[in-house]
Amino acid sequence: MAAMKCILGLLVLLAVSAWTEAGVSPTAGVSTQVVKRQSGDNKGEDEAELSVAEQLERVNRDINPMEEGVQLKGDIALSNHRNADPCVQNGCKWPKSSDGNVYIPYVIANSYTSQQLGVITSAINSFSASTCIRFIPRTTETAYVNIQSYNGCYSYVGRQGNAQTVSLMSNGCIYFGTVQHELIHALGFDHEQCRSDRDQHIQVLLQNVISGMEYNFNKINTLNQGTPYDYSSVMHYGRLAFSKDNVSPTMVAVPDSNAVFGTAKQMSQNDIRRINLLYCSN
Repeated sequence: MAAMKCILGLLVLLAVSAWTEAGVSPTAGVSTQVVKRQSGDNKGEDEAELSVAEQLERVNRDINPMEEGVQLKGDIALSNHRNADPCVQNGCKWPKSSDGNVYIPYVIANSYTSQQLGVITSAINSFSASTCIRFIPRTTETAYVNIQSYNGCYSYVGRQGNAQTVSLMSNGCIYFGTVQHELIHALGFDHEQCRSDRDQHIQVLLQNVISGMEYNFNKINTLNQGTPYDYSSVMHYGRLAFSKDNVSPTMVAVPDSNAVFGTAKQMSQNDIRRINLLYCSN
Protein backbone atom coordinates (compact mmCIF):
# COMPACT_ATOMS: atom_id res chain seq x y z
CA MET A 1 0.00 0.00 0.00
CA ALA A 2 2.84 2.40 0.86
CA ALA A 3 4.54 1.60 -2.44
CA MET A 4 1.30 2.31 -4.33
CA LYS A 5 0.94 5.76 -2.64
CA CYS A 6 4.54 6.59 -3.50
CA ILE A 7 4.00 5.72 -7.17
CA LEU A 8 0.82 7.85 -7.35
CA GLY A 9 2.62 10.78 -5.77
CA LEU A 10 5.42 10.58 -8.33
CA LEU A 11 2.89 10.53 -11.18
CA VAL A 12 1.20 13.71 -9.86
CA LEU A 13 4.53 15.49 -9.54
CA LEU A 14 5.48 14.52 -13.10
CA ALA A 15 2.14 15.83 -14.45
CA VAL A 16 2.48 19.18 -12.69
CA SER A 17 6.09 19.49 -13.88
CA ALA A 18 5.07 18.86 -17.50
CA TRP A 19 2.22 21.45 -17.22
CA THR A 20 4.63 24.10 -15.87
CA GLU A 21 7.23 23.42 -18.59
CA ALA A 22 4.54 23.93 -21.22
CA GLY A 23 4.09 27.50 -19.92
CA VAL A 24 0.74 27.02 -18.26
CA SER A 25 0.12 28.20 -14.70
CA PRO A 26 -2.48 26.24 -12.70
CA THR A 27 -4.05 29.59 -11.64
CA ALA A 28 -3.60 31.49 -14.92
CA GLY A 29 -7.26 31.50 -15.89
CA VAL A 30 -8.41 32.61 -12.45
CA SER A 31 -5.85 35.42 -12.06
CA THR A 32 -6.60 36.82 -15.52
CA GLN A 33 -10.30 37.00 -14.75
CA VAL A 34 -9.64 38.77 -11.45
CA VAL A 35 -7.36 41.37 -13.06
CA LYS A 36 -9.87 42.09 -15.81
CA ARG A 37 -12.70 42.43 -13.31
CA GLN A 38 -10.70 44.78 -11.08
CA SER A 39 -9.62 46.88 -14.04
CA GLY A 40 -13.20 47.36 -15.20
CA ASP A 41 -14.44 48.11 -11.69
CA ASN A 42 -11.73 50.68 -11.04
CA LYS A 43 -12.67 52.61 -14.12
CA GLY A 44 -16.29 52.78 -12.97
CA GLU A 45 -15.24 53.67 -9.46
CA ASP A 46 -13.01 56.50 -10.74
CA GLU A 47 -15.92 57.99 -12.69
CA ALA A 48 -18.30 57.54 -9.78
CA GLU A 49 -15.88 59.44 -7.54
CA LEU A 50 -16.37 62.59 -9.61
CA SER A 51 -18.80 65.23 -8.39
CA VAL A 52 -21.83 66.14 -10.49
CA ALA A 53 -20.08 69.36 -11.56
CA GLU A 54 -16.99 67.43 -12.69
CA GLN A 55 -19.06 64.86 -14.58
CA LEU A 56 -20.99 67.56 -16.43
CA GLU A 57 -17.81 69.44 -17.26
CA ARG A 58 -16.13 66.31 -18.57
CA VAL A 59 -19.05 65.21 -20.74
CA ASN A 60 -20.18 68.59 -22.09
CA ARG A 61 -16.80 70.16 -22.81
CA ASP A 62 -16.47 68.82 -26.36
CA ILE A 63 -20.06 68.08 -27.36
CA ASN A 64 -21.92 69.61 -30.27
CA PRO A 65 -25.60 69.74 -29.25
CA MET A 66 -26.44 71.68 -32.41
CA GLU A 67 -26.55 68.26 -34.05
CA GLU A 68 -29.91 67.92 -32.31
CA GLY A 69 -30.77 71.57 -33.04
CA VAL A 70 -30.20 72.59 -29.42
CA GLN A 71 -28.41 75.71 -28.24
CA LEU A 72 -26.81 75.35 -24.81
CA LYS A 73 -25.71 77.60 -21.98
CA GLY A 74 -23.58 75.17 -20.03
CA ASP A 75 -25.95 72.24 -19.56
CA ILE A 76 -29.07 74.39 -20.01
CA ALA A 77 -30.98 74.14 -23.29
CA LEU A 78 -32.28 77.48 -24.54
CA SER A 79 -35.72 77.73 -26.11
CA ASN A 80 -36.47 80.31 -28.77
CA HIS A 81 -39.07 82.13 -26.71
CA ARG A 82 -37.32 82.03 -23.33
CA ASN A 83 -33.77 82.73 -24.36
CA ALA A 84 -31.51 82.88 -21.31
CA ASP A 85 -34.08 84.68 -19.14
CA PRO A 86 -34.63 83.29 -15.64
CA CYS A 87 -37.56 81.00 -15.08
CA VAL A 88 -39.65 83.14 -12.76
CA GLN A 89 -42.96 83.46 -14.57
CA ASN A 90 -45.89 81.24 -13.62
CA GLY A 91 -45.90 79.64 -17.06
CA CYS A 92 -42.67 77.79 -16.39
CA LYS A 93 -43.85 76.08 -13.21
CA TRP A 94 -45.45 72.66 -13.35
CA PRO A 95 -49.05 72.83 -12.06
CA LYS A 96 -50.03 71.55 -8.64
CA SER A 97 -52.80 68.98 -8.39
CA SER A 98 -55.76 69.29 -6.04
CA ASP A 99 -54.16 66.68 -3.77
CA GLY A 100 -51.15 68.94 -3.22
CA ASN A 101 -48.74 66.97 -5.38
CA VAL A 102 -47.10 68.11 -8.61
CA TYR A 103 -47.34 65.40 -11.26
CA ILE A 104 -44.77 65.56 -14.06
CA PRO A 105 -45.21 63.06 -16.90
CA TYR A 106 -42.08 61.54 -18.40
CA VAL A 107 -40.90 59.04 -20.97
CA ILE A 108 -37.54 57.29 -21.06
CA ALA A 109 -35.90 56.15 -24.29
CA ASN A 110 -35.57 52.40 -24.73
CA SER A 111 -31.87 52.71 -25.60
CA TYR A 112 -30.65 52.45 -21.99
CA THR A 113 -29.43 49.24 -20.37
CA SER A 114 -31.35 47.83 -17.42
CA GLN A 115 -28.61 49.05 -15.07
CA GLN A 116 -28.74 52.58 -16.52
CA LEU A 117 -32.52 52.54 -16.32
CA GLY A 118 -32.24 51.63 -12.66
CA VAL A 119 -30.04 54.66 -11.94
CA ILE A 120 -32.43 56.99 -13.79
CA THR A 121 -35.56 55.69 -12.08
CA SER A 122 -33.85 55.77 -8.68
CA ALA A 123 -33.01 59.46 -9.16
CA ILE A 124 -36.54 60.16 -10.40
CA ASN A 125 -38.07 58.48 -7.35
CA SER A 126 -35.82 60.41 -4.97
CA PHE A 127 -37.94 63.53 -5.51
CA SER A 128 -41.09 61.89 -4.16
CA ALA A 129 -39.22 60.86 -1.01
CA SER A 130 -38.56 64.45 0.08
CA THR A 131 -40.84 66.74 -1.97
CA CYS A 132 -44.34 66.88 -3.44
CA ILE A 133 -42.91 66.26 -6.93
CA ARG A 134 -44.21 63.06 -8.50
CA PHE A 135 -42.70 61.99 -11.82
CA ILE A 136 -45.19 59.67 -13.50
CA PRO A 137 -45.04 57.70 -16.78
CA ARG A 138 -46.69 59.70 -19.56
CA THR A 139 -49.96 58.58 -21.08
CA THR A 140 -51.43 61.29 -23.35
CA GLU A 141 -50.15 64.51 -21.71
CA THR A 142 -48.91 67.27 -24.03
CA ALA A 143 -46.32 68.68 -21.63
CA TYR A 144 -43.84 66.08 -20.43
CA VAL A 145 -40.16 65.37 -19.82
CA ASN A 146 -38.60 63.37 -22.63
CA ILE A 147 -35.46 61.59 -21.37
CA GLN A 148 -33.18 60.68 -24.26
CA SER A 149 -29.56 59.65 -24.76
CA TYR A 150 -28.56 62.58 -26.96
CA ASN A 151 -25.18 64.28 -27.24
CA GLY A 152 -24.32 65.43 -23.71
CA CYS A 153 -26.12 66.12 -20.44
CA TYR A 154 -28.62 68.99 -20.59
CA SER A 155 -32.16 70.15 -19.85
CA TYR A 156 -34.50 73.07 -20.42
CA VAL A 157 -35.28 75.24 -17.41
CA GLY A 158 -38.86 74.90 -16.24
CA ARG A 159 -41.99 73.63 -17.95
CA GLN A 160 -41.95 74.22 -21.71
CA GLY A 161 -45.53 73.16 -22.47
CA ASN A 162 -44.60 70.36 -24.85
CA ALA A 163 -42.21 67.43 -25.10
CA GLN A 164 -39.07 68.87 -23.51
CA THR A 165 -35.82 67.01 -23.79
CA VAL A 166 -33.68 66.01 -20.86
CA SER A 167 -30.57 64.57 -22.46
CA LEU A 168 -28.78 61.92 -20.41
CA MET A 169 -26.13 60.52 -22.73
CA SER A 170 -25.67 56.86 -21.87
CA ASN A 171 -21.90 57.23 -21.95
CA GLY A 172 -21.22 59.78 -19.23
CA CYS A 173 -24.48 61.14 -17.78
CA ILE A 174 -25.98 58.17 -15.98
CA TYR A 175 -25.16 59.01 -12.39
CA PHE A 176 -27.66 59.54 -9.59
CA GLY A 177 -26.70 63.17 -8.88
CA THR A 178 -26.36 64.10 -12.55
CA VAL A 179 -29.90 62.90 -13.24
CA GLN A 180 -31.13 64.88 -10.23
CA HIS A 181 -29.28 67.98 -11.48
CA GLU A 182 -30.92 67.90 -14.92
CA LEU A 183 -34.38 67.23 -13.48
CA ILE A 184 -33.99 70.18 -11.10
CA HIS A 185 -33.37 72.32 -14.18
CA ALA A 186 -36.62 70.94 -15.61
CA LEU A 187 -38.35 72.08 -12.41
CA GLY A 188 -37.23 75.66 -13.09
CA PHE A 189 -33.94 76.10 -11.24
CA ASP A 190 -30.72 77.55 -12.65
CA HIS A 191 -27.14 77.12 -11.42
CA GLU A 192 -26.19 78.25 -7.94
CA GLN A 193 -23.21 80.31 -9.12
CA CYS A 194 -25.59 82.42 -11.25
CA ARG A 195 -27.67 83.56 -8.26
CA SER A 196 -28.36 87.27 -8.00
CA ASP A 197 -26.45 87.41 -4.68
CA ARG A 198 -23.50 85.28 -5.76
CA ASP A 199 -20.91 88.10 -5.55
CA GLN A 200 -21.17 87.93 -1.77
CA HIS A 201 -20.10 84.28 -1.86
CA ILE A 202 -17.91 83.68 -4.91
CA GLN A 203 -15.62 85.74 -7.11
CA VAL A 204 -15.71 84.89 -10.80
CA LEU A 205 -12.32 85.10 -12.56
CA LEU A 206 -13.32 85.69 -16.16
CA GLN A 207 -9.69 85.98 -17.25
CA ASN A 208 -9.36 82.23 -16.66
CA VAL A 209 -12.53 81.24 -18.54
CA ILE A 210 -12.42 79.66 -21.99
CA SER A 211 -12.97 82.35 -24.59
CA GLY A 212 -16.63 82.40 -25.60
CA MET A 213 -17.79 80.63 -22.44
CA GLU A 214 -18.05 83.70 -20.23
CA TYR A 215 -21.85 83.71 -20.48
CA ASN A 216 -21.95 80.66 -18.21
CA PHE A 217 -21.14 83.00 -15.33
CA ASN A 218 -23.74 85.69 -16.00
CA LYS A 219 -25.79 86.61 -12.95
CA ILE A 220 -29.53 86.26 -13.35
CA ASN A 221 -32.48 87.60 -11.40
CA THR A 222 -33.10 84.42 -9.45
CA LEU A 223 -35.94 83.78 -7.05
CA ASN A 224 -33.88 82.81 -4.00
CA GLN A 225 -36.92 82.34 -1.74
CA GLY A 226 -35.01 83.50 1.33
CA THR A 227 -32.67 80.51 1.24
CA PRO A 228 -28.93 80.93 1.83
CA TYR A 229 -26.30 80.60 -0.88
CA ASP A 230 -25.38 76.93 -0.93
CA TYR A 231 -21.82 75.80 -1.68
CA SER A 232 -23.02 72.20 -1.31
CA SER A 233 -25.86 72.49 -3.84
CA VAL A 234 -25.94 69.88 -6.58
CA MET A 235 -26.54 72.88 -8.88
CA HIS A 236 -23.16 74.51 -8.07
CA TYR A 237 -20.30 74.11 -10.53
CA GLY A 238 -16.71 73.62 -9.38
CA ARG A 239 -13.76 76.00 -9.15
CA LEU A 240 -12.34 74.85 -12.50
CA ALA A 241 -15.59 75.02 -14.50
CA PHE A 242 -14.82 76.17 -18.05
CA SER A 243 -11.17 76.81 -17.12
CA LYS A 244 -9.05 77.54 -20.18
CA ASP A 245 -6.22 75.33 -18.93
CA ASN A 246 -7.95 73.10 -16.36
CA VAL A 247 -5.57 74.51 -13.75
CA SER A 248 -6.52 78.16 -13.27
CA PRO A 249 -9.68 78.55 -11.16
CA THR A 250 -12.66 80.33 -12.66
CA MET A 251 -14.33 80.81 -9.27
CA VAL A 252 -13.04 81.29 -5.74
CA ALA A 253 -15.09 81.47 -2.57
CA VAL A 254 -15.31 84.76 -0.67
CA PRO A 255 -14.68 85.88 1.96
CA ASP A 256 -13.28 82.46 2.94
CA SER A 257 -11.20 81.36 -0.03
CA ASN A 258 -10.83 77.90 1.52
CA ALA A 259 -14.54 77.14 1.34
CA VAL A 260 -15.22 74.07 -0.81
CA PHE A 261 -17.90 74.09 -3.51
CA GLY A 262 -18.93 72.12 -6.58
CA THR A 263 -18.35 68.72 -4.95
CA ALA A 264 -21.97 67.57 -4.49
CA LYS A 265 -23.05 64.13 -5.67
CA GLN A 266 -26.74 64.52 -4.86
CA MET A 267 -29.30 67.13 -3.80
CA SER A 268 -28.45 69.11 -0.69
CA GLN A 269 -30.97 69.94 2.03
CA ASN A 270 -31.20 73.46 0.59
CA ASP A 271 -31.94 72.06 -2.88
CA ILE A 272 -34.80 70.06 -1.38
CA ARG A 273 -36.03 73.02 0.64
CA ARG A 274 -36.16 75.28 -2.43
CA ILE A 275 -38.19 72.74 -4.39
CA ASN A 276 -40.61 72.49 -1.49
CA LEU A 277 -40.85 76.27 -1.15
CA LEU A 278 -41.52 76.75 -4.86
CA TYR A 279 -43.94 73.88 -5.37
CA CYS A 280 -45.13 72.37 -2.12
CA SER A 281 -45.88 75.26 0.23
CA ASN A 282 -49.47 76.46 0.53
